[in-house]
Amino acid sequence: MKRRLFLGAGTAVLANLPMCSPAQTPDPTPPAAFAPPRPLAPLRASADRIMDLNVCLRPFRAQGPRIESEQRYGKHIVHHYGHGGSGWSLSWGSAKLALPLIRAGGHQQIAVIGCGAIGLTTARVAQMNGLKVRIYCKERPPEVASSKATGMWSPDSRICSSEHATPAWTRAWEAMARSSFKTYQSLLGLAEQPVEWRDGYLLSDIPFDQPLPASAHGGDDEPDYPNLIGELDDIRPKSVLLRPGEHPFRVAHAKRFTQMSFNISSYQRLLMDDFLRAGGEIVHEVFEHPRQFGGLRERTIVNCTGYGARALLGDKSIIPVRGQTARLLPQIEVDYALIYRGHNLFMLPRRDGVLVQAQGEHDFGNEDTRIDRAQSVAAVERLAALFS
Repeated sequence: MKRRLFLGAGTAVLANLPMCSPAQTPDPTPPAAFAPPRPLAPLRASADRIMDLNVCLRPFRAQGPRIESEQRYGKHIVHHYGHGGSGWSLSWGSAKLALPLIRAGGHQQIAVIGCGAIGLTTARVAQMNGLKVRIYCKERPPEVASSKATGMWSPDSRICSSEHATPAWTRAWEAMARSSFKTYQSLLGLAEQPVEWRDGYLLSDIPFDQPLPASAHGGDDEPDYPNLIGELDDIRPKSVLLRPGEHPFRVAHAKRFTQMSFNISSYQRLLMDDFLRAGGEIVHEVFEHPRQFGGLRERTIVNCTGYGARALLGDKSIIPVRGQTARLLPQIEVDYALIYRGHNLFMLPRRDGVLVQAQGEHDFGNEDTRIDRAQSVAAVERLAALFS
């Protein structure tokens, strides 16, 4: 393994710049191709650098998110939950899809139940459209489950099963994804960098055109998911297949891709600050039965309780999908993501640490939120083995 692929001297770049006097003009002929990307900084992947472990339950619904309204307990209730692993990614577009249902209640003051990704974003969309919002919640960031997300823009992550991805449903999903994407582009370059674009590397032991063995997929209960991401090809940078020697990883096959990501902690603070600055209120409230909706002063209620809706509403259409992440000490010089195909391994550097997600064979339908440190240690060790 060539160490120069990881570490390179900046003077090598400077040495290739033309030195021109004021009377000289550089050669106008453009180079034949872009220069190769700069060398990658190696990741310090070891168990002793794990500083935090988290488990969250993603709210998967085979039918996709529930976005519908009903009259109950004397209230106009809009249900907005069940986004699987795509809550942050689809939040803005999904909230805009729910907005006409919220407006149909005819009330200027509304209540939002939940302060996670969907609740906060729905509250902000309502505010930006002239409504007054009060959030009722048991937890607020950083205690909410959404704080434990990895932070990669993944609008198709466990969003529905293939059988429910009808043409009409796919068009609605695409509208949500494009609307969210456009909003996130407006957040680029802000202080604390809540949204960034990052390069990443998709790694594989076998050629990419070969299917993975059955053992590399989820458990037997995991459904088939639709291939939706191709609908967004015009706004997604193309991946590049790398030849041997063009990457430093100890695998046979690699692709380089570019993807949008979120620094969850700073992004949540941005949403909270904007919500409060616009006159929003947050009230601590624990909901154990939907009858409590009837006791709220607002007449329009937006239920954004995520996985909590399974117990609160008895909605068994929500299936838990367990997700565990380890957070390594930050390495600002590591600015690329990694996905190891067939090994259930994902790494994303953030400002608050390097996220390492370890997916288990029995995550689908698993509501166990106990931390399995051995699982994350094994994932970090698999990650370390990719580097020389």
